[in-house]
Order: sequence, then structure tokens, then C-alpha cells
Amino acid sequence: MIRPELQAKFWAAREVIIAGLVALLGLWFALRGGIIPLLLGGTLALVAAWFALLAIRRLRFGQDITAPGIVEVDEAQISYFGPDGGGFVSVRELAELRLSHAGGRRFWRLKQADGQALLIPVDAQGTAALFDAFAALPGMDSQALIAALDGNGPASGHKGLTVGHGAATIGPVIWRRPSLLALT
Repeated sequence: MIRPELQAKFWAAREVIIAGLVALLGLWFALRGGIIPLLLGGTLALVAAWFALLAIRRLRFGQDITAPGIVEVDEAQISYFGPDGGGFVSVRELAELRLSHAGGRRFWRLKQADGQALLIPVDAQGTAALFDAFAALPGMDSQALIAALDGNGPASGHKGLTVGHGAATIGPVIWRRPSLLALT
């Protein structure tokens, strides 16, 4: 019998484990001899290693669920349903992404082009799905995104804008949509 906390860790890392096993299978096949097994096995191992890297980044992005609310990403729309509020943001309308602090919690601050902002707790249920939505943004560096979440990104020394006598901090910009040049 596996302890429940260990089982939960294995379940969270299942994508990494499966990709690693597929990479090992590809290496085994590549070492069987011959040019075709070498090419097929090597290709399988490289693709599985790439998926393992993405799975590791996604695993690092996920947090323990301690905040209330549920996050859903569906059809290029990010939804947050919380006990005190929530909202929707279209990924296409997203103009800016920040990591903010308020009340001892960290929040993703998603700002739309019209100025409306949605605050999503970093540790709400379903926030791991935000990684794929954020990584698909034009010009987003997924390593910088994870570094900001870990607190050692390039802008981690910058405290951002403090609001309400230190009660909240609007963090530095992690991503901003590239502006289109206007025709004049």
C-alpha cells in the first residue's frame, strides 16, 4: 500500500514519469542495432524528452491548493469562480500579465485591453491549466514565467507598485502584448 501523500506526488508527476518511460523505450529501441531502429528510437527519445521538459515546467507551475475558488481554461477563455467574486478573460483580449501580492497571498493579475483586470489566486484549484494558456501568448518566455512564480525572475528585485499603505503590491509586468503600429 502506498501512502496517500506519496501517491498524490506520483499522480501530480504522472506526465513527467510517462514521458521519461517513453524516452527510455526510445533509447532501448535505438540501441537494438541497425539504422532504422536508431532513427526511430532516437526520434522517439527526443520527442519524449521534449514532452518531459514541458511536463516538468507545468509541474513547477502548479501550486498546492490552499486558496478558495476554481480556475478553468476553455476555448481561449480563462474563468475564475471564487467565493467573493470572479470573472472571465479572453486570452485574445489579454494585454498584460503580472504577479501581485495582497493580504498575504499571491495573485495572477490579468489585465484586458479595455483596462479591466481579473485577480486569480496562484494557489486556487485549476491554476496549473494557466501555464498552457500563458505559454501560448505571443512573445511569452515560459522560463521567465516560472522564474517569476518561484520569486527569482529578472523582475523579482522590482517590487512593483504598492497600493493602500503596503496592503497590496501590483507586481512588475511579466508579459505585455506587443502593440501594433498605427498607420498614420
